[in-house]
Amino acid sequence: MPDILRVRTRTLEIGYEAHGDVDGVPVILLHGFPDDARAWDSVAPSLATAGYRVLVPYLRGYGPTHFLESVEPRMAQQAAIGHDLLDFMDTLGLPAAGLAGYDWGGRAACIVALMAPERVLALVTIGGYNVQNTVTPSPPASAVAERAYWYQWYFNTERGRMGLERNRREICRLLWQEWSPTWRFDDATFDRTAASFDNPDFVPVVIHSYRVRHGNAPSDPRFGEIERRLSARPPITVPTMILHGAEDTVGPPGRSEGELSRFPAGTERRVVPGVGHFMPREDPEAVVDALLKVLH
Repeated sequence: MPDILRVRTRTLEIGYEAHGDVDGVPVILLHGFPDDARAWDSVAPSLATAGYRVLVPYLRGYGPTHFLESVEPRMAQQAAIGHDLLDFMDTLGLPAAGLAGYDWGGRAACIVALMAPERVLALVTIGGYNVQNTVTPSPPASAVAERAYWYQWYFNTERGRMGLERNRREICRLLWQEWSPTWRFDDATFDRTAASFDNPDFVPVVIHSYRVRHGNAPSDPRFGEIERRLSARPPITVPTMILHGAEDTVGPPGRSEGELSRFPAGTERRVVPGVGHFMPREDPEAVVDALLKVLH
């Protein structure tokens, strides 16, 4: 495992890992929930070999990343995660970078591509247009989709908060199994990442993320204007590749059909067979290939 490096922003000390030549074009890889930097272990070396400077941060609430002040609200709405990414780039002095991510990380990457397109060389978004409308409540989805989101409804209850506190590893492992039903991971693989869920901010951050998007937790007023902008679901204008796992049960490929209008003309959308939600782990070559194509 690579060494953990640290950088301080206005609100966080962000732990991250680095690969490749420090003078290479920077590429930032962003993990989702429930995961950590280990998701990119088979992606980062290939990009480094290709000459890129690869940076893999831990999101707020995961692993070595922690809040600088105890009084800072443990909020994790989408605008906060996106702002963390911009702060990370600013503190490292990165004028622009390639971005790739899935789940929470994919959402952060999409948001930065919208908020500051001049900072994004290219984007690989696993799961499509990952931006939420947190201003207007979404209507109920199909019964199948609602069942797949059981963890969100659970986390919106006090019982769910207590359950995540007490059973975080069991819950997270179950989500791995459900979301990527064809992926056969072993105990060691899960345990290497599960240590990141022991971060004392993990539970409050996760709970806030899944409550605020449904209007059941306060939004950080510092990000009110950004959330209003994002609620309009503006188009992404940077060079982009969209990836989907054909077997992803929580973000199935059909969810993004018809969304190409939210991306630049000519954006390619690939559905990767035999892959579920955790594509960087299940088919790292597909992610590397997509990044190399959009970055060249």
